[in-house]
Amino acid sequence: MQLEIISASPDETMNIAQYIGRCLQKGDVLTLDGELGAGKTHFTKGIAAALEIKEVVNSPTFTIIKEYTGVLPLYHMDVYRLEEEEAEELGIEEYLEGEGVCVIEWADKIKNLLPIDRLEITIRRISETDRSIHLNAVGKRFNGLCKELQKNENFSD
Repeated sequence: MQLEIISASPDETMNIAQYIGRCLQKGDVLTLDGELGAGKTHFTKGIAAALEIKEVVNSPTFTIIKEYTGVLPLYHMDVYRLEEEEAEELGIEEYLEGEGVCVIEWADKIKNLLPIDRLEITIRRISETDRSIHLNAVGKRFNGLCKELQKNENFSD
């Protein structure tokens, strides 16, 4: 299932991410795509808030993987600089099959390592504040979540 949600503000983007974050389970994988400044890290902050993570969440661009502790561990990855073989050497598959939630930026670089069930999220800038958030449920796991999101038209609260 695919779904597009228009966010009119950073707060709405965070609310959408929090809604998704409250539905996550151990082993869930979300991929994030979007140009620089589209809101990928802001979206991840919403996921982290839902997982009750108290640490400051920022981009893992230079560290590749940042781990955060909450009700579920959050593994925030930026694999832009990796080749698939390097990802295997780093043990990324262990994170994907682990006890937490993985949010992966530039996941197309490691597409062959990704599980069948995942939520692909693409964020596009429409204006200074507005974003198009495109969700693609790959496999069955996230179809129900997308249907619930489709029913909820107001994320401004």
